Amino acid sequence: RNRTMSTMVYPREEKLDKLSQEEIISNTKLVMQGLEALKNEHNSILHSLLETIKCLKKDEEANLVHEKSNLLRKSVEMIELGLGEAQVMMALSNHLNAVESEKQKLRAQVRRLCQENQWLRDELANTQQKLQRSEQTVAQLEEEKKHLEFMNQLKKYDEDVSPSEEKEGDSTKDSLDDLFPNEEEEHGPGLPHQHSSAVAAAQQGGYEIPARLRTLHNLVIQYASQGRYEVAVPLCKQALEDLEKTSGHDHPDVATMLNILALVYRDQNKYKEAAHLLNDALSIREKTL
Repeated sequence: RNRTMSTMVYPREEKLDKLSQEEIISNTKLVMQGLEALKNEHNSILHSLLETIKCLKKDEEANLVHEKSNLLRKSVEMIELGLGEAQVMMALSNHLNAVESEKQKLRAQVRRLCQENQWLRDELANTQQKLQRSEQTVAQLEEEKKHLEFMNQLKKYDEDVSPSEEKEGDSTKDSLDDLFPNEEEEHGPGLPHQHSSAVAAAQQGGYEIPARLRTLHNLVIQYASQGRYEVAVPLCKQALEDLEKTSGHDHPDVATMLNILALVYRDQNKYKEAAHLLNDALSIREKTL
């Protein structure tokens, strides 16, 4: 009987490996029911033996009954131990089920957070692309704005040209001063006269300077006389770039613009740059004459 109980309470590990958790729990419940029934049966037999001991008078028979009752007590203890282990298994199974359920919830939450994180990454990438396109658009609009302001300023000076200024410009057509005068000439008429000499030189040979260049020339004179070379130089370079794009490098207008820029450089004591521009202007005039 003890061997049978041992087999019921402690199944072989090979069989346990092949059973699922649900099957183990189901078998454990059946074993618990069998152990409960066996426990009740042993308690009933033990109670009967104890009653028999009271009725026996001979010592030998009493000793035999005592031995049987001790065996039954040990069997009952083993049964109770098996029941306790089965209850522990049931509690452990319930705990594992609760842990597994919580783990599944956490996995679902992790999947949801990963999906949300990916969505946020996609939104961030789209927003960055939109921001980049917006910055490019803003930069383009800024350039267009600067160009329009420049053209508007030139138009304004074109409208402000008075008849007296036009007559003064016509009177300088026949005068040609050296682009690099001596010290006496540098201390003579001053900066506006030197710039007018460049325009007059450009007008020789029947070449008529466009009104736009005359206006730009007057504007550069104004900025240079105020010492605002940081405005005059970019203004000349921008106009020179526009002329080269529209008319090509070898054009009289480009040569005139090079003369004006060379004089601005000379006023800043940048003689090397000025000489380079003047040589370039001379080369253009030789080609166009």
